[in-house]
Amino acid sequence: MRIRLERVGDKLAQRLADIEAGRITPPTPRDAATVMVLRSIGVGVEVLMLRRVAAMKFAPGAYVFPGGSVDPADSDPVVGWHGPDPAEFGARLGASAEMARALVSAAVRETFEESGVLLAGPPGGGPLAAPSGPSWEADREALAAGAVTLAGLLSRRGLVLRADLLVPWARWITPEGEPRRFDARFFAAALPTGQVPTGHAAESDHIAWLRPADAIAAARAGEISLFPPTAATLNDFAAGDGVAAILGRPPLIEPVRPRLVREDGEAWLYIPDEVGYPL
Repeated sequence: MRIRLERVGDKLAQRLADIEAGRITPPTPRDAATVMVLRSIGVGVEVLMLRRVAAMKFAPGAYVFPGGSVDPADSDPVVGWHGPDPAEFGARLGASAEMARALVSAAVRETFEESGVLLAGPPGGGPLAAPSGPSWEADREALAAGAVTLAGLLSRRGLVLRADLLVPWARWITPEGEPRRFDARFFAAALPTGQVPTGHAAESDHIAWLRPADAIAAARAGEISLFPPTAATLNDFAAGDGVAAILGRPPLIEPVRPRLVREDGEAWLYIPDEVGYPL
């Protein structure tokens, strides 16, 4: 699949020319994690999506899943953990056990910060936390501001991270020509019973539950903006299966590495055909 990048094509074409000439060096991708929160509705599922505020440096106005870069504190080994060993996650995600732990921690942290959904519960399993009310909102704001860590928040609340609720799903690595690069691992998770997502005003101005096929159709019509990894992952869920069926068949994860190419002075994005890109 070849996509002409019109809106930012001139800047990217110049950047690609500078890389080819050795004037600039592509940045190293930052490890990142994102979570597709799913809920069953009728036949099929809906996916939780956030519209990023226009002032954001990365992906302004785009509809995205909760997620973000791994922070140093996400590597804290003292965070409470319930679920598969980090090495099992690492084997699927192409990461060390230590990085897998950080990725899962980042996935849980970012999902709570951006949507208010918290994949955490008491040690040994049992009912998940119900993060609602002023004290929880204060904790959420403190976490987003970096005033507390996920490990500290969970410890104070008597909770552990529920890694068993996250299903590794995909891995996308940003092309070299982009000024901001990520090695992003995607996870899927069911919306915990009783939790109600709420957006974070600093990063998103709209929160929505969208059927995957409807989101793709809206993007084709130019009504919403989806980045390629988001559109491709939504396409994985568009067949009409419920949450249990989707989470019960985790895919084999192969890194997806789109390429940015300068041709006749224009920037083009190449996405591997096997991805099944729907736009």
